Amino acid sequence: MDTVAQFLTRVRNAGVARHEKVDVPSSKLRVGLAEILANTGFIRSYKVAKDTKQGVMRVYLRYDEVGAHAITNIQRVSRPGRRVYVKSGEIPTVRSGLGMTIISTSQGLMSGDEAKKNNLGGEFICKVW
Repeated sequence: MDTVAQFLTRVRNAGVARHEKVDVPSSKLRVGLAEILANTGFIRSYKVAKDTKQGVMRVYLRYDEVGAHAITNIQRVSRPGRRVYVKSGEIPTVRSGLGMTIISTSQGLMSGDEAKKNNLGGEFICKVW
């Protein structure tokens, strides 16, 4: 089961349905993805609540003045069946800089711009715009 794709799909579907928030099971990878999305302004914030099992993360979605979701689209690039790796010079720009990429590097998850700045490559997790 692809937990990253499940997280991205829940956020995408909640945005289309105009929900204020969405609850997803928590993990270090999902918290890292939510941190990057919050820092770049694609979501408002997130909270992690501990429970008896693995914990639940509540993601608060961001909308503009018209009511359109801040995330137009999220695409999973690297999947469990086909991993995609990029070098630091091969990290693509998404929508002429309006979107972003998320890369899993040896120093943790980071946006594509951060990875380029630090001259790091890694697994190309997803594209967001």
